[in-house]
Amino acid sequence: MAVLSLKSPELAPVINRNLRGMGCSFAASIGFSIAHGLVRPIATEIHAFEIVFFRSVFGILTVAPWFLRSGLEPLRTKRLALHLLRVTIGVTSSLLFYWALATAPLAKVTALSFLGAIFGVLYAGLFLGEIVSVKRWLAISAGFAGTLIILRPGFAEIELGSLLALLAAAIWAFATTLVKKLSSTESSVTITSYTVLFFSPVALLASLFFWEWPSWQVLGLLALMGVAATSSHLLFTQGLRDADANVVLPLDFLRLIWVAFIAYFFFAEIPSLFTWIGGVVILLSAMQIAYDEHKSGKI
Repeated sequence: MAVLSLKSPELAPVINRNLRGMGCSFAASIGFSIAHGLVRPIATEIHAFEIVFFRSVFGILTVAPWFLRSGLEPLRTKRLALHLLRVTIGVTSSLLFYWALATAPLAKVTALSFLGAIFGVLYAGLFLGEIVSVKRWLAISAGFAGTLIILRPGFAEIELGSLLALLAAAIWAFATTLVKKLSSTESSVTITSYTVLFFSPVALLASLFFWEWPSWQVLGLLALMGVAATSSHLLFTQGLRDADANVVLPLDFLRLIWVAFIAYFFFAEIPSLFTWIGGVVILLSAMQIAYDEHKSGKI
């Protein structure tokens, strides 16, 4: 029986793809953490809703060369209303998430954001008719147990920011469910194009109620945040294309570590032991779900 070594031609492409995917995910975790950490100083001058709008504008500038090169072909669709609904839901989630980042401990908000994958499985069963296995129900239960560890209802006061983060994760998962529904007829390029096209106008409508012009200094931070967040999203997506999900997704947990460092050194925030324990429990649950999805061929 032949034994595969690291130098085997059959194994080398797999290793290279996984290494590229891991590198992309690692870089994305740093970029996302920087973008999320920048929310706090920016929020001292403008409302979180405005931050979402400017993040989107600078995100558009980041991907503009790709969008212009693609032309109008990606905009061909017969499901315009569903695209608009998905983007509106996605914007709502982003508004709540950035509001949470501006008001609650950064590490806690980051840990709670991992719940998106947990809610996603619930919605897939409810709205897409997917069968939720016993193993996934156990992972879902463990994920919500991790949430209780972080929030400790009855033992600690639950701040508004934590509730906003929970709601953002639940809403974001619904937007992801709509992506699954759209992907049955639409290409990923079309879905991304409509996200770029609709996100800023929808975010602008929400931000107009709190509008204040940012200073040039804050505008520079907004530009940095927009480029970092958009580039990280592209890197993470590329990582999932290059490598298996069970290889890439564990590195997403690094966001919690980087954010904890940023929170400590720049804002004197020290994550509680309960945040770390709950975050690990939620992440392991999400990883189990992602692994099952990968084995079933869905990702």
